[in-house]
Amino acid sequence: MNDMSPHTSQSEIDALVSALGRRAQAAAEELAVASIEQRNGALTQTAAALRARTAEILAANAQDVESVRNSGKDAAFVDRLTLTAERVAGMADALDAIAGQDDPLGRTLAHFDRPNGLSIDRVSVPIGVIAMIYESRPNVGSDAGGLCIKSGNAVILRGGSESLNSSRVIVDCLKAGLKAAGLPEDAVQMVDTRDREAVRCLLHSTDYVNLAIPRGGRGLVSLVQREARVPTLLHLDGNNHTYVHESADPAMAAGLVQNAKMRRTGICGATECVVIDAAIAERVLPMIAASLGDCELRGDEAARRILPDIAPASTEDWDTEYLSNILSIRVVEGLQDGIAFVQSHSSGHTDAIVAADPDAAQKFMTRIDSAVVMHNASTQFSDGGEFGMGAEIGIATGKMHARGPVGAEQLTSFKYLVHGNGQQRP
Repeated sequence: MNDMSPHTSQSEIDALVSALGRRAQAAAEELAVASIEQRNGALTQTAAALRARTAEILAANAQDVESVRNSGKDAAFVDRLTLTAERVAGMADALDAIAGQDDPLGRTLAHFDRPNGLSIDRVSVPIGVIAMIYESRPNVGSDAGGLCIKSGNAVILRGGSESLNSSRVIVDCLKAGLKAAGLPEDAVQMVDTRDREAVRCLLHSTDYVNLAIPRGGRGLVSLVQREARVPTLLHLDGNNHTYVHESADPAMAAGLVQNAKMRRTGICGATECVVIDAAIAERVLPMIAASLGDCELRGDEAARRILPDIAPASTEDWDTEYLSNILSIRVVEGLQDGIAFVQSHSSGHTDAIVAADPDAAQKFMTRIDSAVVMHNASTQFSDGGEFGMGAEIGIATGKMHARGPVGAEQLTSFKYLVHGNGQQRP
């Protein structure tokens, strides 16, 4: 345990992160050539450890939750931090699901036979050492560790200081799984300090870290964008929209909005803004409002003429990820207006259309440039587990390397294997 104080010297932090990096690099070399049976065995053994130590994990998590109750954190933050027996079981189930997937390594992605007789294969390989930097949600450590093991990568976890006690037990379970499978325990490590300087050091670790992935709010992502000297895979905020087209079934629209917003308000896949065609707004908005229960609604002038008791929306509302029981409402004049509004204010994470008209749905899905675009489905399905990945390390909102839910396959790179029979270049 290296729970350094907030006054830890810079040299101590540098030494800690460098040591983690060296051990991770050595472990990554072994993990990259480990058999799929070993990697899957590590996952199933970790899942068993999580189930066996559920009471210990919940006790550690209770300490974390208690430490933030009077800190001013909102209810959504506390919900993301909180583990329950059901959530721990879900973590274990996710690891078993990852173990059941095909091996992402050694896949032939392309094959070329050249006129000169050279035979070229493009083959999937691990990335190397991944730094996973995340806030509040301790289950991210389990998901990230499992996906990295499956994809042959070593991972250095830096969770939020609020989840330190929970993370220690979860990482211990991951290490136990690796050990039981005969794999290096250093393939999963955590930065066991509350000192925030450790994040900057990780982002500057060009000698050891091959990819940094942040998962958290806009502040964390901005820090990574500003400080990173290593490649990054960004997970931006989820300012998601559900657009209700004039052809939408009213009951479906109300049900989908209720689920997309209220199932869990504190996750990145939650809808934050409903966009609705004026042609059906007067009929459908009251149904939507009634379905939402304890949710604060903020609307434009047209929405407030239909729902006079709701608060006026400000210009800031259209660009806000609430992560709480607040929803903004915008009334638009048809499909083109709806597409323009969503495209202008979406964070590029997940947006949905509710429509019976297939042409309208196709046009929306083609023109909205988000990582995930849905038709007649709740935005809360934007999750790696729901995409069949077992779990995901985040929803990538950029366009390079990976986009959308990032599972084991997305944590691979590739190299070219060239076979000849004595060819020399003229």
